[in-house]
Amino acid sequence: MAQVGVVYKPQQTSRRQPLTLQELGLADREVNYVRIQWVDLINSVRFRILPVSYFIRLCETARPGVCLSKATLGLVGIGMAEGFIGTGEYLYAIDLSSFRLCPYAPGHAVVMGWFQEKIPPPGGTLAAPLCPRTLLQNVLDEAKAKAGLSFLAGFEHEFILLSATSPKLVTVNDAGYSCSAKSRTGTVEYVVMEEIADALQAAGIELQMVHAEAAPGQFEVITGPLSPLEAADAVVHTRETIYNIASKHGLRATFAPRLHTDSCGSGAHVHFSVHSDEPQAPDTRRDANLAPTLNATERSFLQGILERLPSLCALTLPLGASYARMLDGIWAGGTYSCWGTDNKDTPLRLTGVPGAHHFELKTSDGTANPYLVLAGTLAAGLQGVVERKELLSGDCVKPAASMSEEERRAVGLENPLRLPQTLGDARKLFQEDMYLKEKLGEEFVTKYSAFMEEHMSLPSEEEAVRRLVEYY
Repeated sequence: MAQVGVVYKPQQTSRRQPLTLQELGLADREVNYVRIQWVDLINSVRFRILPVSYFIRLCETARPGVCLSKATLGLVGIGMAEGFIGTGEYLYAIDLSSFRLCPYAPGHAVVMGWFQEKIPPPGGTLAAPLCPRTLLQNVLDEAKAKAGLSFLAGFEHEFILLSATSPKLVTVNDAGYSCSAKSRTGTVEYVVMEEIADALQAAGIELQMVHAEAAPGQFEVITGPLSPLEAADAVVHTRETIYNIASKHGLRATFAPRLHTDSCGSGAHVHFSVHSDEPQAPDTRRDANLAPTLNATERSFLQGILERLPSLCALTLPLGASYARMLDGIWAGGTYSCWGTDNKDTPLRLTGVPGAHHFELKTSDGTANPYLVLAGTLAAGLQGVVERKELLSGDCVKPAASMSEEERRAVGLENPLRLPQTLGDARKLFQEDMYLKEKLGEEFVTKYSAFMEEHMSLPSEEEAVRRLVEYY
């Protein structure tokens, strides 16, 4: 079969290496300030700004980083979620390999880090149990050690540009999907989108595509695949780029999942592929006929995710508003845990050609922390591979919701798992999932669930939309 599209392999995708201050070349890059940046459990991006002179001094210490209250990861507005207190500090240890310039803020650069115990407990480790980047890295390390697996991941970024947020929301343009009328030369939205594209490329992020989406004022930016930790870092940088450049031109960018019920929502679809260090043995498994173009590792990986997709929604769809987008028949993935080849009404879409397949997870939006999305999803897939799970359902060629009983039976969906329809249902499934509790930690599951209950618990729909636009 002729190759369609660009094929990515882990060994061909640039991987970050540990860097030294000298290799960063801060003076040559005209960096005056460095943002030490983190993402909390409700996907708020926070940072401290350091003059480059102090940043250099800090990096020359034994444990470079800044001290942050342990309440930092528990903040909800000006309060704290249940289970958090204002006592104790973390060291947020600088990860120089995550360094990027901020073209949207000339003279600024940004680094991510790792939440660590400032003083490790006796016999304990430095790693903080609530650090999103650490949770993801733990899954990646286990996948490599237990199964010889590595992954590539990339994200789609759908968002809406607003010219006003009060007294009502006003979008910049009402033109439709990929319409030229949405990107007229000289309009503020055209200027903003081109500046976003330039800034991402200047920051070293591969830009694959920019286009107009279907909802009023909606656009999409697609970036290339990276190793999962790098990919999540790139998501944060991409969103910050979009927010800041829109703001520079007097607009508000929002990744809110759905602002109005009469228009399309905004997702943050995740593309990922699984790669094994070991050559594939002759495939004699019974499930080969269900997905003949997938190898045994890919089928087990897919089954692992399908089984845990309802529980994973707590991580990938973390707000009540997220579920207004996840409906059947609107190309958002639907409400059944199933998969299909290039089927936009399945939560897991198989795309690419045989030998170069990857999966698209549609049950994710821009309110979700990208590190947690990848940590949970890849952990579920890893379980499938380690336990050599056989794929139980076949390729859905139409939306599962519109299938007859006979059609469902033909693809192994006689008793399909349904995805949660509310945040409360998602939270309950997540708390009851013992495998995710083991992989992510009981403390994380408990405290993250407290966030879900408290964040965005608002009395009116109007106030909820206003808060969505403010936060996301």
